[in-house]
Amino acid sequence: TSPAGWREPGQTPEFDEYSVVLRGQLQVETRNGVFQVGAGQGWLAPAGQWVQYSTPGAEGAEYVA
Repeated sequence: TSPAGWREPGQTPEFDEYSVVLRGQLQVETRNGVFQVGAGQGWLAPAGQWVQYSTPGAEGAEYVA
């Protein structure tokens, strides 16, 4: 569970990272842009790709990574 206004430091994982949003909205920033991932949607951050996750929306998000 991620509260409203949360922002994780940017990272470059050494593994493929999958995220599935169960409730709310997750914002994913990469070198290619900023993406909104809503409930029922998923995201794949490939190994070696810089990524930053946040939940700027008022309801935050519940997700599995």
